[in-house]
Amino acid sequence: MEDRMGQTVRSAPGVEPMSDAAPAPSGSPVLLDRTFGHADITVLRHEVSRLLSPIAGNGDRLSGYVLAVNEVLTNVVLHAGGHGRIQLRREAGAVWCVITDSGPGIPDDYLDSHLLPGTEEIGGRGLWLAHRLCDEVTTATGPIGTSIGLRMDLAPSAGRR
Repeated sequence: MEDRMGQTVRSAPGVEPMSDAAPAPSGSPVLLDRTFGHADITVLRHEVSRLLSPIAGNGDRLSGYVLAVNEVLTNVVLHAGGHGRIQLRREAGAVWCVITDSGPGIPDDYLDSHLLPGTEEIGGRGLWLAHRLCDEVTTATGPIGTSIGLRMDLAPSAGRR
């Protein structure tokens, strides 16, 4: 396996990807766990926002995080067979959203998260954007599927109104 900037792990050829890009510690409260398809993207975007508003506020950070979740959901529908699974859970001081699919894996060109795709390229900005909007993005990908974890740190409750 190859480590890219401490954030992305891609399985070696012929090796299955890790089962989860962000394994859940025992006792992590699960806020959402369901399968999805094309018709569910808008509903899930609103559901993630609704579930996180009480614990993350309604500011730009939450909006950016929800946008990153939406981008990954859309990638699954467009590039990985049209359906997947979303899990949203709260951990100590953070929220993780893990989105999995059973697609063919992410090509290496799209895993280089620090490079902005050229203006002449169509698409290719979803993962790039997620890396900019989330506190951490983890990726496990290979020929039998991909799991992407998106982490947003929560502000200390004393600092929120």
